[in-house]
Amino acid sequence: MDILETIEKSNQARIQLAANSQHFRKRMTEIGFTLTPGDHPIIPIMLGDARLAQDMAAKMFKRGVYVTGFSYPVVPMGQARIRTQMSAKMTIAELDTAIDAFEQVGHELKILG
Repeated sequence: MDILETIEKSNQARIQLAANSQHFRKRMTEIGFTLTPGDHPIIPIMLGDARLAQDMAAKMFKRGVYVTGFSYPVVPMGQARIRTQMSAKMTIAELDTAIDAFEQVGHELKILG
């Protein structure tokens, strides 16, 4: 069975992807991060400062969470961010582990109050 046949027969992966994205957005917003609005599974965490985005990405990697920092010229000057991408294969427990790491690093870097 090819991927198109799988998609046509089941919406479960799409439903799970939407649920994971909503969970991540809700928890990260509650913690105090600024996210770009929308329903897309690519969820940027807005930081503004390029050095801060790179520092956060490095600290997250040390905690076992791979994220990418983007800054100028990839994004407009002053709109540096961490790029995250949700997957239907992620479990809520895995998402919560990543979110907890974001919270710890956010406090460590004084992004969160």
